[in-house]
Amino acid sequence: MVGKSNKGRSRRGSHNSTTCSEQAVSSDAPLKDNVTASKPPNVDSNGVPNMVESSGSKSELTESEALNSSSQPKQGDLHLYPVPVKTQSGERLELQLNPGDSVMDIRQFLLDAPETCYFTCYDLLLHIKDGSTHHLEDYNEISEVADITLGGCSLEMVAALYDDRSIRAHVHRTRDLLSLSTLHASLSTSLALQYENAQSKAPNSGDAAKTDVPELDGLGFMEDVTGSLGKLLCTPSKEIKCVESIVFSSFNPPPSYRRLVGDLINLDIETLEGNKYCVTGTTKMFYVNSSTGNVLDPKPSKAGYEATTLVGLLQKISSKFRKAFHEIMERKATAHPFENVQSLLPPNSWLELYPVPDHKRDAARAEDALTPSYGSELIGMQRDWNEELQSCREFPHTTPQERILRDRALYKVTSDFVDAAISGAVGVINRCIPPINPTDPECFHMYVHNNIFFSFAVDSDMEQLSKKRAVETNSSTESGNEAASSEMLPGGRMDSNEERCGRSSIGESDSITELAQGSVETPLAESEQATYASANNDLKGTKAYQEADVPGLHNLAMAIIDYRGHRVVAQSVLPGILQGDKSDSLLYGSVDNGKKICWNEDFHSKVLEAAKRLHLKEHTVLDASGNVFKLAAPVECKGIVGSDDRHYLLDLMRATPRDANFIGPGSRFCILRPELITAFVQAQAPESSKSVPKSEGEVNVATGSSKSEGEVNVATDSSKAAVVETPVETESHEAATSGDNQGITNEDKNKADTECASASVKSCETNEEILFNPNVFTEFKLVGSQEEIVEDEENVKKASSYLVDVVLPKFIQDLCTLEVSPMDGQTLTEALHAHGINIRYIGNVANGTKHLPHLWDLCSNEIVVRSAKHILKDVLRDTEDHDLGPAISHFLSCFFGSCQSVAAKLTSSSQSKNHKKEQASHHSSGKTSKGHARWKGKTSARKNISSYMNVSSESLWSEIQKFAKLKYQFELPEDARLRVKKISVLRNMCQKVGITIAARKYDFNTAMPFHTSDILNLQPVVKHSVPVCSEAKDLVEMGKVQLVEVSILKSETDPIKLKGMLTEAYTMFSEAFSILQQVTGPMHREVANCCRYLAMVLYHAGDMAGAIMQQHKELIINERCLGLDHPDTAHSYGNMALFYHGLNQTELALRHMSRALLLLSLSSGPDHPDVAATFINVAMMYQDIGKMNTALRYLQEALKKNERLLGEEHIQTAVCYHALAIAFNCMGAFKLSHQHEKKTYDILVKQLGEEDTRTRDSQNWMKTFKMRELQLNAQKQKGQALNAASAQKAIDILKAHPDLMQAFQAAAAAGGSGSSSASFNKSLNAAMIGETLPRGRGFDERAARAAAEVRKKAAARGLVTRSHGIPVQAVPPLTQLLNMINMGATPEAGDGGEASGEKREEANGHHNPNGAVDSKKDESTTSKEGEAAPVGLGKGLASLDAKKQKTKLKATS
Repeated sequence: MVGKSNKGRSRRGSHNSTTCSEQAVSSDAPLKDNVTASKPPNVDSNGVPNMVESSGSKSELTESEALNSSSQPKQGDLHLYPVPVKTQSGERLELQLNPGDSVMDIRQFLLDAPETCYFTCYDLLLHIKDGSTHHLEDYNEISEVADITLGGCSLEMVAALYDDRSIRAHVHRTRDLLSLSTLHASLSTSLALQYENAQSKAPNSGDAAKTDVPELDGLGFMEDVTGSLGKLLCTPSKEIKCVESIVFSSFNPPPSYRRLVGDLINLDIETLEGNKYCVTGTTKMFYVNSSTGNVLDPKPSKAGYEATTLVGLLQKISSKFRKAFHEIMERKATAHPFENVQSLLPPNSWLELYPVPDHKRDAARAEDALTPSYGSELIGMQRDWNEELQSCREFPHTTPQERILRDRALYKVTSDFVDAAISGAVGVINRCIPPINPTDPECFHMYVHNNIFFSFAVDSDMEQLSKKRAVETNSSTESGNEAASSEMLPGGRMDSNEERCGRSSIGESDSITELAQGSVETPLAESEQATYASANNDLKGTKAYQEADVPGLHNLAMAIIDYRGHRVVAQSVLPGILQGDKSDSLLYGSVDNGKKICWNEDFHSKVLEAAKRLHLKEHTVLDASGNVFKLAAPVECKGIVGSDDRHYLLDLMRATPRDANFIGPGSRFCILRPELITAFVQAQAPESSKSVPKSEGEVNVATGSSKSEGEVNVATDSSKAAVVETPVETESHEAATSGDNQGITNEDKNKADTECASASVKSCETNEEILFNPNVFTEFKLVGSQEEIVEDEENVKKASSYLVDVVLPKFIQDLCTLEVSPMDGQTLTEALHAHGINIRYIGNVANGTKHLPHLWDLCSNEIVVRSAKHILKDVLRDTEDHDLGPAISHFLSCFFGSCQSVAAKLTSSSQSKNHKKEQASHHSSGKTSKGHARWKGKTSARKNISSYMNVSSESLWSEIQKFAKLKYQFELPEDARLRVKKISVLRNMCQKVGITIAARKYDFNTAMPFHTSDILNLQPVVKHSVPVCSEAKDLVEMGKVQLVEVSILKSETDPIKLKGMLTEAYTMFSEAFSILQQVTGPMHREVANCCRYLAMVLYHAGDMAGAIMQQHKELIINERCLGLDHPDTAHSYGNMALFYHGLNQTELALRHMSRALLLLSLSSGPDHPDVAATFINVAMMYQDIGKMNTALRYLQEALKKNERLLGEEHIQTAVCYHALAIAFNCMGAFKLSHQHEKKTYDILVKQLGEEDTRTRDSQNWMKTFKMRELQLNAQKQKGQALNAASAQKAIDILKAHPDLMQAFQAAAAAGGSGSSSASFNKSLNAAMIGETLPRGRGFDERAARAAAEVRKKAAARGLVTRSHGIPVQAVPPLTQLLNMINMGATPEAGDGGEASGEKREEANGHHNPNGAVDSKKDESTTSKEGEAAPVGLGKGLASLDAKKQKTKLKATS
């Protein structure tokens, strides 16, 4: 239980998940999706800030009849028992509890239930049927007290006494309950409500309403991306006012003689009626006292004005309060449960409302702000983070339930630690927290606050790069990435800061100097306390060792916070280090760069165990005195025994070997990524050929742990991989901020990481043969035979060349085939990392994708942003508080406009004054200049921009170009400034640095697009290693394998077997969902993945409503955990639209599509294959409701995009032509259909060969279209009479839509190149025809075919599916018009007859396609069951050879 980890300490608020048990909510509280999570509680019932934000959920196996899961219990499934509760107010409600629930969990359930949400201070009594009563302690499990499985148990809430802490917590809880600010309504929810309201008002909903679908401005977002900034944010819901104000009174504290009779606080309350009351809070209750004016009169004013809770008292004294409070509770009850749950570490928003809302008086807010705690508890004991973390690690974890409890405790403690670390780091950077060593030089200052140790990491990239450049002009320069910063203390950033801190208190005060002088690689090391790169590497190394999870080997909690240009490293405090009570604490490794090495057998055995799991080799090294030691870790790591007698391993900057492609001076911290090591080891292992068919290519086979994972590398599609596998929580947006080499700690996108660490023994078995010596290519002296040393070096060289020769080319190929389709800088970074590629190689990726404009733009824009970010951080470090807004707006204006430096505008005299001032400020600017002032006089490439005053557009862009060349070996083109995608780059930049700007339309053509008033906030950006649950991940991987098999076998498998496979996949995803809910709570990226897969399974099984329910959950979680405009959120909207379309709610579907297009335009800009894919989906929806002219406009746009971005012969372009062929077929323009299908066929022949099933399918379509054309001609020859009215209609339409006429003529002449259609992101034929369930990233590969089958079955069972065919009157005029163009004749009377009816059916065959098209995923459909038309490119395109299908496991993305 999370509670256990507390060891009796109270937890600081927020949320976590509760058990899988259903949330306690009264019978009349609506339970949605079997999950109830209401108000975001902030305090637990005893006023202890609550630690669990719950949203328990039963596994939802009941959602689809088709999926009755097997009855045997599985891990993650819990048996729930009803237990009645008697509340403090005398009401009764029933909770569903599990014997393993702790009392803290029950308190959380009660805090979420509407009837009991305002009770915070009570005791729980458990009555058992034998008549005995037990008082429940918070950290007990129910099973420790009584067996609730026998029945007859009941709970009673009994009012407890308030104390100073709990009464304040009660007041804060009450204020939170009275606000709607904790309710995060999703746009999708409000769209659905609007649609329902509109439908209920429409007299005859259904067909009539449908033909009336308004045309949405989807294309508009693409044409005016800047103008759509303001549309991203929804206006917050209007607050419901319950009370004017509740503030702590100036009568506080109560006089001593009142304390002796129980008074704790006094409150001033003003009600909506205008009455003012002074309320006294005592140990037992709240009552209105008789005070008036300035004198306290503690006597009760009226007999009835008292209550045990503040809400109870307010209801008595104000009728308006009663009404408004009821309204608030109603609003919260009707929201989706997930919209009520707080998100741990929510993402920073880069946009805020414009115009900026008025800032109104709020005494309560002011009160909170006046007592800044920087993350610590104001009252009571500070939490001992290290003790909590290590004791959680020591929880038993043999059974599934024990593992869930342990994972949950670890997740909770680590999340709370990160939260506290962010607040503390901001206090440190703002100079609000004093250093513990104030007499040392400022660059060595260290801080301890709230039991967290803070130290600065300083980035010297640019300067070092310049120096290296002079020394060495070959490739080692580019090591830049982290390399640059590698010139640092021998141990890099030091946990040895902790070490140092301890040592100085032990009397070795010279250790700082000693450490500083230890670096062999660079003289600058003496002034470098630490660097960005080593901090990144240390975080990754710490995470790897945590996941290796070796009993008895401990690591510190760690987070990296970037704010105002500084990087602060936060760690839990090593026990005893501050007291200096153990001079012999170093047992393993070295603090002086290998001069003296310590060794301990017990410690070595633990490190060796971890090394096996991390593919590190036991090897021998020499210290300066010639002594020989066997190590299984980098020399500079430090093994320390704490005063708690636990063994701690610190300074893990090199948990993987160095990158042999970067071994020049200054490249010390260029190391390989753990994902690469895992993939390489698997590629080399003899078994790998069986388990991972394409292992060299599939770099991210990181799944090396059991369960047929070999075939599961989701990471291949890193766009998803990243997405799917990465629960980065807060800083995902800043993916790999600075020492980018391995910056991101992207929680687990990398299954590799997972592997590295949790690689479980299975993975070790195959991996034992290849182990890497982490100390090769370093200055440390290795001992052993020359052959052995050479072999160790060869191993590292092989892995490094594997990266360059295999992994990079394969990754570039995947990008070109859209197998991996990143949308923005963040998803690109995640994709690179998931494949084991360091960001320093991004220049290679850019050069390898020059022929595809969208990829080249994406890579080059990312390089520009990363280069500019380093320069901006330098500017911010040298900027005083009062200049932050002007500095950021000036920098952005220089970046996007053509702005002169501020200094250049001044007269020369004022310039010189300024210059002096500026220099003075550098010397006096305290922390800002710490460690940087020393650079100013040296020839740093950045020296010209030491202050924002000196930055101009020219100087900035020339710095960016130099930086890109040095750090990424990438030559930015001269016109890079003009080619940059403005909005995407602005968004990326703001996310990486933590800037928030006003959501207004910016004119980038002016000299100064930004003004100081546009900069609304600067927030910290965080990297952390909050753990996730490996058990749930394994289940998700197995489920994905099932889902892929379902897709592959769909056509050949009998329905019963298929249903069994779907049920199995559903069960696995449900279990994973249930476990994750218990471990992390619902607000987590991994939970969103489970919901997406569940939606996919339900979709395949034909339960569209169930699919929508799950997809809606995914959408809400993505909005809250990843951000409103994250590419995954865009794809969630796209999937929702497709599901709504499947339910025939096309208007609602189109509104979701419109939102998806807006989000895509912000993240990727208009030029991306995913945008083209989405256009195809939109076109199919319009086609379905008979709006052919709109559909053709979208298809035309999509085709243009694909031809421009991917080339005229890309398989995605073929998909576009096929979509057009189907559209024209729909309209009866068989000649045009044939022409477009011919183009499809030609491309497929060239790309896949004539024998490929997809090519043959295309050929069959051509025959079908030709046959229909001949049928029409035959009718014509029979001499059917002309229909003059129809001819006139055709002419009218032409007059009304000249653009259509041109489009058709162009299409007829050019075979459709002017007409349009689009590719589908990864889904190769995405939406082709009919069933058209094309998929954007994130949609299941063969969704359409699934739906086709489902509809057939539904029809067989007599269920209603979407009606086939469009009302005839909707199409004829266009049909005739097209025939006229087609045959060069006037329209025929019979035109609207048989032939066009038949085709229309087919075009609308969406509903029952028998196949779907997509080279990798398919979705096209064919005509009605009865017709003998060929299947869409369908099965063909869909069925890539089995190998590929398996590697692509991303069953949905």
